[in-house]
Amino acid sequence: MLGVFVNTLTVILGTVIGILFRKFLPQRLGDAVMKGVALCVLYIGISGMLEGTNAIIAILSMACGAIVGTLIDIDKWFNRFADFLQTKLARKKKEGASSTLAEAFVSSSLLFCVGAMTIVGSLDAGLRGDNSTLYAKAVLDGISSIFFASSLGFGVLLSAATVFVYQGALVLLAGVLQSVLTNEFIIAEMTCVGSLLIIALGLNMLGITKIKVMNYLPAIFFPILFCQFF
Repeated sequence: MLGVFVNTLTVILGTVIGILFRKFLPQRLGDAVMKGVALCVLYIGISGMLEGTNAIIAILSMACGAIVGTLIDIDKWFNRFADFLQTKLARKKKEGASSTLAEAFVSSSLLFCVGAMTIVGSLDAGLRGDNSTLYAKAVLDGISSIFFASSLGFGVLLSAATVFVYQGALVLLAGVLQSVLTNEFIIAEMTCVGSLLIIALGLNMLGITKIKVMNYLPAIFFPILFCQFF
């Protein structure tokens, strides 16, 4: 679990640095940084999407994930949770603050948790005690969190909890998940679908779309099922 703790701490540290840096940025520069980060998010999403080898799996996973997520309406429940956090964490609730908190939490959580490094690094840590991949990921996440926090604010800090819980669960369940998540085909397709969500986040950050990305979250796990048939 050492790699998970280090990864979590680098996200926290990077967020603190980003928030402090943000205070010295004029609004004009802050907007420019946000758009630059959004373009980088698009780049990360497109790079990960290209790892997929079967478009049918991606299409089926996105369709089924959208159905499940929309029926549950994950986005609604998440925003209610964001509203609750905002009223608890802020002395004075400003208009639109909760949506910014939710955007920061969703964007950074998906960026830090979707990808092959998360799965492979957690399995290596759980099965062989090798934290090297998670240490490398910790450096990348720490740097990313600086720029995310400078553009999106405090909500990025909450993603540290997501990193800890998600990666920690993978490490602890490594023995059970080994037979499924050591399959490179499945990891590639999960990365592809998750990267499509990252692209959607980037488009939202640029103001091009208003996609309820949280309602597509279940799609990430459907490749585990569909890969059995292809």
